Amino acid sequence: MTCTVVSAAMLAAGCRPFEETLIISEETLLTADRPPVIAVPEPSESQRDRLAEANAAKDAGEYELALSLFRELLAENPTLTTAYVGIGEVHLDRHEYARAEPAFARAVRLSPRNFDAQYGHGLALHMLERFIGAVKAYHRALTIRPDSFKTNSNLATTYLQMAKPASSLIFGQKAVELDPSDGAARANLGAAYEQVGRNGDAFDQYVVAIELLERTTPVLINLINVLTKEARYREAADTVQTLVKLEPSTNAYERLGWCFFRLGEYDRSLEAYRSAVGIDPAHWPSLNGIGVNAINAWLLSNKRDEAAATEARDAFRQSLRAQPDQPKVITLLSKYGL
Repeated sequence: MTCTVVSAAMLAAGCRPFEETLIISEETLLTADRPPVIAVPEPSESQRDRLAEANAAKDAGEYELALSLFRELLAENPTLTTAYVGIGEVHLDRHEYARAEPAFARAVRLSPRNFDAQYGHGLALHMLERFIGAVKAYHRALTIRPDSFKTNSNLATTYLQMAKPASSLIFGQKAVELDPSDGAARANLGAAYEQVGRNGDAFDQYVVAIELLERTTPVLINLINVLTKEARYREAADTVQTLVKLEPSTNAYERLGWCFFRLGEYDRSLEAYRSAVGIDPAHWPSLNGIGVNAINAWLLSNKRDEAAATEARDAFRQSLRAQPDQPKVITLLSKYGL
């Protein structure tokens, strides 16, 4: 399981009777202050059969049954690492990350060399945005299974979220090496390349990611950013036009307006900015784009095009109503008497 595909809902913890005299809740099992177990006994044949039954229920999505079976096993034998892992995986599947984390933490204490325990602990911490702990757990998982694609991929993602692209790059490259057909891994590697200034490498990864992914909008936006950083405005404009066809959003039209402006195609730039404002009348970056294009048209007409002057004034004033803290816009209005 990777952090991009976990889906779930909460499941309230329950209790199961033990020999009709003792009630052990899941919270007690997960948080009891027990010393580390050095030698964990192997489960009995009966316990192995019931573990298989519990895991089968989990895999079939019968989560309440699986939790009940795992708890019964732990009430009988609190050292069953795989039962704690099973509880953690159920809660991951149900998006109950705060409940998954202590289950995996207990499993890790019992069996530090258990890959599923270390990886699951890392994933739970990751989804809780406890990034430092997640990184440590993922690294421990890699000491057990260095060629785990999902661990390398998630570690690359975590480092990106921590604004550490150089570290992300190492694991992103490994993830793509392990599975070149994974579009999300390609996109993450592209983001790492972009953030360390290797825009050409980022471009290559984004292009492949777009071919592999079904939903390409976020990657297209990243690709546009790289193209504009490289002053490849024609390619950027072509890419934004593809984005506009897929998702005609305010931001897409604003980027299109900006690209056409840099290309000197001012009529097309103005049209794109107007489309953006048509979707969101308070989108002040696009209002500024209209204002700049209109004021340029007014100046090129030797200040005879009153319609352009009016459009520039109205756009800038509307922009200031949406975002008052714009000293450059105020300066423009004052300088040209608008």
